[in-house]
Amino acid sequence: PVLASSSFVLLSITVVTWNVGTAMPPNDVTSLLHLNTGETNDADMIAIGLQEVNSKINKRLKDAFFTDQWSELFMDVLSPFHFILVSTVRMQGVILLVFAKYYHLPFLQDIQTDCTRTGLGGYWGNKGGVSVRLSIFGHMVCFLNCHLPAHLEKAEQRKEDFATILHMQQFEGRVASGILDHDLVFWFGDLNFRIESLDIRFVKYAIDNNILSQLWEKDQLNIAKSTWPVLSGFQEGPLNFPPTFKFDVGTNKYDSSAKKRKPAWTDRILWKIKSPSIGLGAGGCRPSRGVLLVSQLCYCSHMEYTVSDHKPVAAIFAVQFASKADKPPVEIYVADEWSRPEQAVVRYKMAAGFHRSSWDWIGLYRVGFRHPKDYVSYVWARSDDGERCLEKQLSVSGLQVMFSEEALPKGKGEYILGYYSNTSSSIAGVTEPFQISLPRSEGSSPTDSSGSSSEEEDDSTLVLLAPKSRSPSPGKMKRHRSRSPSLAKFQGLILRPSSRDRGTSRSPSPQSRRGLPGDIPTIHLPQEELSGRGAKAREPGRAADSPEGSSVYQTVQEHGSPWRVSADNSLARADPRNLGLLPALRLEMIDQALGLRRESADQGYSGRRMSPTSPPGCGTSLEGSSS
Repeated sequence: PVLASSSFVLLSITVVTWNVGTAMPPNDVTSLLHLNTGETNDADMIAIGLQEVNSKINKRLKDAFFTDQWSELFMDVLSPFHFILVSTVRMQGVILLVFAKYYHLPFLQDIQTDCTRTGLGGYWGNKGGVSVRLSIFGHMVCFLNCHLPAHLEKAEQRKEDFATILHMQQFEGRVASGILDHDLVFWFGDLNFRIESLDIRFVKYAIDNNILSQLWEKDQLNIAKSTWPVLSGFQEGPLNFPPTFKFDVGTNKYDSSAKKRKPAWTDRILWKIKSPSIGLGAGGCRPSRGVLLVSQLCYCSHMEYTVSDHKPVAAIFAVQFASKADKPPVEIYVADEWSRPEQAVVRYKMAAGFHRSSWDWIGLYRVGFRHPKDYVSYVWARSDDGERCLEKQLSVSGLQVMFSEEALPKGKGEYILGYYSNTSSSIAGVTEPFQISLPRSEGSSPTDSSGSSSEEEDDSTLVLLAPKSRSPSPGKMKRHRSRSPSLAKFQGLILRPSSRDRGTSRSPSPQSRRGLPGDIPTIHLPQEELSGRGAKAREPGRAADSPEGSSVYQTVQEHGSPWRVSADNSLARADPRNLGLLPALRLEMIDQALGLRRESADQGYSGRRMSPTSPPGCGTSLEGSSS
């Protein structure tokens, strides 16, 4: 960020909304995201709201196991610019993604998501709102992406649905439990407000002759901002771009079909500052402690994108505020270069009041990583030793962990260390980039330095940014909350290794999925332990009752630390794939799995911590394989 002083921060936030009309993504979105502009106000954060992403049954089934193509595109494009996906939420075709520069991650805390269905009276998610809220340098900010009812005569329904979304969405904690309780709210999406009264011929005449101001007073949202109490305090920049709906797909021509829909500004971006209300920031003004100043630097549409009948809209904001967080929750210290395995030592200190967890971990990331679980390797951030020993180490010189030699990438490259907090489901501390220069083993290829493996090893699924994840290994977990009646919660966004991860990326992003270097020993559990696991799987709610939250899994390699278990302990070195921790569609195994559970119904299993990828509550089959 551009620092106004030691205690005041100026952040540039870009907000994008786009109704993509079930289309496939284009090849490039750099201009939409205002990248490569050469401007000094490069964005610090980017929020992207999509509507009408293809959610037909075949696509939904696929997206339930793999990343949707739109999210994958934005991660591919943004990761070379050091943007990391902070959080994402999806409700059928409505998706919200929030990105930030990696060095801001420790100051983005208390991240939560929510969604509300309003379609078919609240029973369908084609309409409604999804939100991501978080603390940014101590200030509570909420991003709300909505898709409201269509058609000119549905203005009152749009008002009712927006009021429902504001009422239904509630967040955990005492600070900013409701959307309007946040210090700053960005409200955007396909809001579907239309132009009243005016004939379609006059509307097109005003557009062709660039006299858009004659249409503003008939815009339903402009009228509503002064008459609807629910919109009190919301601000919007001038509509100096042509209406963004409805176009013939593949062209810049307005609707030429038999319906000939009237052009309208359906796609909008607004913001609201919590009282005391502050308008557009004046140059040179500094906010007092706890007060925000927001200036809109840009508000425009992008006519160059023609895959949908809507044009995307982007806005750039300068947000100035007094920083309430001067230091990250965790400070990490590391050498400038690791040229020998014994140099892979990491020291870190936790700020007073930081809530650590036994499931916290430190990840090693290649520069250009895409999200917090896109690591090359990791170590647990604390041992299972006694609490007194831990407190003593904390008070003297901080804690120390070490990456094992087999966990380190070979070759030369730039890397970053990040401390992942299980309590906040976010990265609480990062380092500056540093070098790793280790000799490659005989017969290894240059790709070994990235930690990548063969396609067969890179065949697992990965759940993205799992909330309340108890380990760095993704899998099934508690999803974002949905406060709409009668329907089950959407099961989250999932990443998959794609053709782009194997060398056909549409942007110069680094390889994002790293495989397992080297051979990992298999594990052979006694039959009584196998049956014990089956019995444990039959106990409902055990993981849910755990104070640490739900468990998740991923294909990873456990790495050593000063408190590592002995090398001859096969449990600590187990390949998660041999433990069946990866999701699998194995219909032929159902009868066998049921038989295993029946045989083990009356047997117990000791509740010990098996490996980073197998926290308590795990009850998966041992025959699982990569999806």
